[in-house]
Amino acid sequence: MQRKIKTAVLPVAGLGTRFLPATKSVPKEMLTVVDKPVIQYAMEEARAAGIEQFIFITGRNKTALEDHFDVSYELHETLRERGKTEALQQIERWLPTYGQIAAVRQQRPLGLGHAVLCARHFVGDQPFAVILPDDMVLSEKPCLAQMVEAYAEVGGNLVAVEDVPREHTQRYGILDVVADDGHLATVRGLVEKPKPEDAPSTLSIIGRYILQPEVFGHLATTERGAGGEIQLTDGMVKLIDYQPFHGVRFEGKRYDCGDKIGFLEANIAFALARPDVAPALRAVLAKLLP
Repeated sequence: MQRKIKTAVLPVAGLGTRFLPATKSVPKEMLTVVDKPVIQYAMEEARAAGIEQFIFITGRNKTALEDHFDVSYELHETLRERGKTEALQQIERWLPTYGQIAAVRQQRPLGLGHAVLCARHFVGDQPFAVILPDDMVLSEKPCLAQMVEAYAEVGGNLVAVEDVPREHTQRYGILDVVADDGHLATVRGLVEKPKPEDAPSTLSIIGRYILQPEVFGHLATTERGAGGEIQLTDGMVKLIDYQPFHGVRFEGKRYDCGDKIGFLEANIAFALARPDVAPALRAVLAKLLP
């Protein structure tokens, strides 16, 4: 039996420069898709997969993320006094319990691998998940829950993957696979942002990972790679020789909320999936689109 995945690491230290000026004083993870901030979707997905401990890798001016998952006594009391029971329940039902959230500062922007390494002492010697909130997945079963199910079957390390056009391989970490049954791809190598002519496949890694704790030792000794940063891909590739490593083709549609168009697309898609919002939005879109 595989060890249960109880901890998720959420790297949220990025500056969000693509969304300036909106992100000058507001963390990009607090930008809303429909009526919830992006970070809340990530937390809800993690909880649906059985995650019990959440580790934020933060930076300066990111305290709003922690505040969002804290009790706001004034707000709660005001809603209670005014009899706004439904609104009160909406903000209480997803609040974590005491001790479930920890925040660690990534003091220097040294890349995703370095951000994950910052969680080393909180994770300990247990397998863990990594969720990049910018990648939102609209699906019937949450993406991480799908990965946890696959982990129960094969163990080891897993990454969520999707096919991309070959001309876009330079944007992603790409799998080199030895077998692929259409759901699970057995990995023999990982390449960070290869040129299209050098890419071993078109299976790209998205922002969902299940990793064994041995990755921390490799990240601690990994030299800076692409972009002068410590790449998570470079640390993960060292696990392949002695641990199972698979790519999981997930059910659902991924939206890149680190990009303006992807963020707008996510807002429309998630709104259209909501029965309380979809009819009115369809009417508005019909008016706006010729």
